[in-house]
Amino acid sequence: MHAQKSIFITGAGSGIGRATALYFAARGWFVGLFDLNAKTLSSLANEIGAANCCYQRVDVTRPEDLAAAVATFGGRTGGRMDALFNCAGILFMGPHFKIAIENQQKIVEVNFVGILNCINAAFDLLKQTPGAHIINMASASAVYGTPELAVYSATKSAVCGLTEALNIEFELHGIQVCDVLAPYVQTPLITDSEVKASSIEKLGIRLMPEDVARVVWQAAHGRRVHWHVSLLLKILVFLSWAFPFARRQLVKFLTFSPESHLSGENQLNRR
Repeated sequence: MHAQKSIFITGAGSGIGRATALYFAARGWFVGLFDLNAKTLSSLANEIGAANCCYQRVDVTRPEDLAAAVATFGGRTGGRMDALFNCAGILFMGPHFKIAIENQQKIVEVNFVGILNCINAAFDLLKQTPGAHIINMASASAVYGTPELAVYSATKSAVCGLTEALNIEFELHGIQVCDVLAPYVQTPLITDSEVKASSIEKLGIRLMPEDVARVVWQAAHGRRVHWHVSLLLKILVFLSWAFPFARRQLVKFLTFSPESHLSGENQLNRR
């Protein structure tokens, strides 16, 4: 009899993390649900059923939170972790000069340092689980630095670089490391934002969380390093590769509206 496979998910309270938890649970996996919002985790756990999940409030910027969460998870799974899905993330959109430095730093802490903390906390369980995967949530904005998402874009580029390096390093430990890149997804991270980047109007929000969850499932069973969600992103990645000299202009055309920046500068100057 095979042991039940298991996945540890950060940012599981809503959006992509929640959809992924439901997707894996429906296919027989034990799911660890971790997020800052304990109320949404409790509701999700009730939906999945206590026998097939555990949950705990976690701040990914706090290593002690993650150590406790991994201990809880390992206690329920018999010391195995078939997949770690680093999905927790935050986003502040808008012209760079209008985003407070505290919020810029918070993006780095959650989106990049948080992943480092998760990998460090989970490493021993992953190493002792045959065929384990680390799946990092990246973004289409990692392909080329994206205006009005500057720091967010930088953290996702860093995630891709980390993924590539650890994919090579962790091969020695039998751990497959990959990332998932997606354009805008219909999640509270995007829809509840008071400020919307110009690229949302230009590109639209064409994906649902379930679309990404399906790719995470493929990633948890595959060997690819980068997994691109949506045909549009695959085309953009190909064009960037085939015509590197045109990358800047392509990104500028698809994502940037000078009017919003000039308007913002005028407002600052009037203060």
